[in-house]
Amino acid sequence: MAEFPTHPDAVTPGWLSETLGVHIDAVEWVPIGTGQVADSVRFSLSTSEAGTVRATLAAKFPAADATSRGTAALMGLYAKEVRFYREIAPLLDVRVPEVHFTGLSEDGSEFLLLFEDLGPARGGDQIAGCTLGDAEAAIRQAAAIHAPSWRNEDILGRDWLQVQPELTAQLRELYPQAQAVWRERYADLLEPEFMALSEDAAALSDCIFAMREEEPTGLVHGDFRLDNMLFDICNGAEAAAILDWQTVSPGKPLTDIGYFLGCGIGQELRDAHEDHLLDLYCVEMGQRGVSLTRDGIWSDYRRGALSGLTTAVFSAAFVERTERGDANFLSMARGACALALEHDSLATLKEQCDGA
Repeated sequence: MAEFPTHPDAVTPGWLSETLGVHIDAVEWVPIGTGQVADSVRFSLSTSEAGTVRATLAAKFPAADATSRGTAALMGLYAKEVRFYREIAPLLDVRVPEVHFTGLSEDGSEFLLLFEDLGPARGGDQIAGCTLGDAEAAIRQAAAIHAPSWRNEDILGRDWLQVQPELTAQLRELYPQAQAVWRERYADLLEPEFMALSEDAAALSDCIFAMREEEPTGLVHGDFRLDNMLFDICNGAEAAAILDWQTVSPGKPLTDIGYFLGCGIGQELRDAHEDHLLDLYCVEMGQRGVSLTRDGIWSDYRRGALSGLTTAVFSAAFVERTERGDANFLSMARGACALALEHDSLATLKEQCDGA
């Protein structure tokens, strides 16, 4: 039994008063966000001690859905996010919510994150896409993750961040099952050329999983897309913040960029501004002390597009199925496949796998 609330109904005025050091008279909550692996809420607080605490706070709990919760526990997602906020967030420049409380059960199946409410803000919408300004803000935040962690052993060397061979082996065994679910569920909805690419990628899943074992150069968010971003935060005072750190890991930072420009922003925006956004990333990294060139990042960027596809395939099979989830996974796959086909991502994957 966890020694902290694991459902919004269990967060009482008394517990909040003790945790925040401020007397709270009453608390109410409403759900926020669209996450499927965890549930997020906004608490509205009533207190007689005016001015000592914000009227609202945000919080994140284990998913109510048993399938999603089981997947999260299997992959250690809750433990990873809590430890990210505890240990790594202060070492990066990326904008994340200030945390007021973190709780994690011994087995990693229960957790609580209580943090500042960044609203009023505009939530990113994976299905609707974004503006160029939003994409630029996201790229700047990516550099604020990647540059401080670049070859930084204090960050990348932490035991709990390391790829676990036994978990990788489990995921590798499960991927054909995920692809079978994907095929059965979306064969009539996904464009034939994109379904064919997903089949080809599944056939190369050993190479895809081998990428997890390459020497890392920086911290990778792992799910760097619009649904995990807030824009115009704090009523427009800041451009953007990045949420949902359950998949953070050491790796190749361009994975995040290929993922975002593929499954994140929509083909129309990418077609018009891909060069600009890649150049912006190199400039932002350079300003933070990491010199990169377009030629130098190109191969990892091309491979990064495939991570959007494989994430969609695996998640669709092993988290709660919802109408929005289906639309979201199809959106991710379409964008990722379009980028992967345009830049022949499978070819660069094969080249690097054969040369390993």
